[in-house]
Amino acid sequence: MPAATLVVFRESGDGAPTLLMVERAKAMVFAGGALVFPGGRVDPGDHALAALSGQADDDTAARIAAIRETIEEAGLPVGLSPMPSPTTFERLRASLHAGTAFGEALAEAGASLDLDALTYFARWRPAHAHARIFDTRFYLARLSADAPEARVDATENVRLFWATAADVLADADAGRATIIFPTRRNLERLAQFPDFEAAVTDARAHPVRTVTPWTEIRDGVEHLCIPDDLGYPVTSEPMSDAVRG
Repeated sequence: MPAATLVVFRESGDGAPTLLMVERAKAMVFAGGALVFPGGRVDPGDHALAALSGQADDDTAARIAAIRETIEEAGLPVGLSPMPSPTTFERLRASLHAGTAFGEALAEAGASLDLDALTYFARWRPAHAHARIFDTRFYLARLSADAPEARVDATENVRLFWATAADVLADADAGRATIIFPTRRNLERLAQFPDFEAAVTDARAHPVRTVTPWTEIRDGVEHLCIPDDLGYPVTSEPMSDAVRG
């Protein structure tokens, strides 16, 4: 199942950037109760809008989905040009929640998509049994200074907040939060960067390959593993510790 997610950076200039995290509702089949980045499935409408733009490819459709889902889930206008007024943006978000096609909602708002505002960062396709298999593209984007406050949609997600990657990892290690294996590995990678530009530079230095974790025995212990040449500082975890969606 194709999906897209957006890692939104908010920079203050006085420390590590904070990232937007959303908490999934516990009743959700996939990653219920876990902290994730905003995102979701790539819908047929995203492919249709990509085709209308003259770029009928999977990457374009995924970028459109990441922008749309971030608007729906978090109320943030990332990847829109020009930036709508607060009132116009609220109407756009309400239209999406009411089922209006994204292209139509954009036209009503007088906005278009700025797909270059997103940087392709990673692609994960876990393949473990007894779970939905999502083929997810991760993108990076920087929040503009005049963006509105993020607000949770209170349907699939119950809470959102801004935190550094290191703080989210610390909360998970202390048992205060749940993060699944792909989210943990990406947070560890993101925690290396002092700012958005450093993250973009790293993304461009590591051409994206699809990550499908595998299991192997290391020192007598079964580990869940990923490749060691894609920029991730931690590339394996004991299966007894790994949280899978």
